Amino acid sequence: MEHKKRTSFPEDFLWGSASAAYQIEGAWDADGKGPSVWDEYVRIPGTTYKGTNGDVAVDHYHRYKEDVKLMADAGLKAYRFSIAWSRIFPQGKGEVNEAGLKFYDDLIDELLKYNIEPLVTIYHWDIPQALFDEYGGWESREVIQDFTNYAITLFKRYGDRVKYWVSLNEQNIFVGMGYGQALHPPKVSDSKRMYAVNHIANLANASVIKAFHEIVPDGKIGPSFAYTPHYPIDTDPKNVQAADDAEELNSYFWMDVYAYGRYPSAVWKYLEEQNIAPTIEDGDMELLRAGTPDFMGLNYYQSATVAYNPLDGVGMSNEMNTTGKKGTSKETGVPGIYKKVVNPFVKTTNWDWTIDPKGLQIALRRINSRYQLPILITENGLGEFDKLVDGEVNDDYRIDYLSAHATAIRDAISDGVDMLGYCTWSFTDLLSWLNGYQKRYGFVYVDRDVEDDAPMTRIPKKSYYWYKKVIETNGEEL
Repeated sequence: MEHKKRTSFPEDFLWGSASAAYQIEGAWDADGKGPSVWDEYVRIPGTTYKGTNGDVAVDHYHRYKEDVKLMADAGLKAYRFSIAWSRIFPQGKGEVNEAGLKFYDDLIDELLKYNIEPLVTIYHWDIPQALFDEYGGWESREVIQDFTNYAITLFKRYGDRVKYWVSLNEQNIFVGMGYGQALHPPKVSDSKRMYAVNHIANLANASVIKAFHEIVPDGKIGPSFAYTPHYPIDTDPKNVQAADDAEELNSYFWMDVYAYGRYPSAVWKYLEEQNIAPTIEDGDMELLRAGTPDFMGLNYYQSATVAYNPLDGVGMSNEMNTTGKKGTSKETGVPGIYKKVVNPFVKTTNWDWTIDPKGLQIALRRINSRYQLPILITENGLGEFDKLVDGEVNDDYRIDYLSAHATAIRDAISDGVDMLGYCTWSFTDLLSWLNGYQKRYGFVYVDRDVEDDAPMTRIPKKSYYWYKKVIETNGEEL
């Protein structure tokens, strides 16, 4: 909708930024931390860009006070970070590591010292390797109890100070990339295993949310979902149906479970026909209905455009552009459902991600209409080849990107969408899971690259000062 006058951002709107433990902390084996699956996975030749890993990352573990001070100077209202499960439970369960708990105590207290709201992500892809070795990690129902016990430990330790929690980050990505496309650990391509893992992750998510509501009754919790709204390439009914099917299969299949504790019937029938539907045991659906969220977390980066794909059509590609060479993404689709096609109305990044701020407004409207939950944007940002020239990074392209997306949020608020906040990805530059340090997202440049041993000096970019002004004016100056 277009409005004669846009509604202002709420006075308590959480202007923030975000990160993930593996991508920033480093100190991968320090102070009793156990290895995660990513600590092991990156050592397999060919899995990441030029063999990059998070052993040191951007050394946030030792520099968190410096990073938090930069957040405070920028005026951040919130900071979303994840806790490394194996830093708390080196074996995934059993004996707790007090040094790990203390690190996050200190980080939370440092944030609160500057009146920055801590938003804690319980799981951002780094399950302890010990649990994978013992029972296959997310492939076993044993993980439900171990994940719940880990989360309860966090709720009891930090629940007095942390009131916003994210249960699982991008379940659709870590399940799909790990068990469908074989690009994340454990590097498997098996649809039946993928949907079995996904169901177990749904149960673990619901179990944790249910426990949270009992332990931190004055807090809010929800998952972060990587939502890509789908458009039909044109008004041919076959293509419109393909877009609807893509939405059901790639989006509502997850979000319907989060919000309602049920799977969409059309997708479930498809899984049964393909003999890849997960096993539903007694009590599963009751647990899913008992663990519904307080908000929907949204990670938004791009939209997708699709067309009809016959049964003998394009299959799913297990390759993606990790080099930043525009135009190298492979054709991909699901036979009998949809195939992705180029949208002539949007530009793309060097990694072939569409740049579509209007798509964010569309995503927010769709989530609001279907689920009637408040929405917290937990990630949105632009990865680019930032260059440090004469001690400065003039990233006007990032300002343009974020300004357009923040405007889309304001448009959605004007449409009546209940928005809690906006966490950009990311605050500092960090390790991109498969892309090394070349793909930069931060407001703060970190002076290191794939093949150097630079001192990791923190240098605010031009976008840092732009965001500071946005926060100061509560979004009136975008």
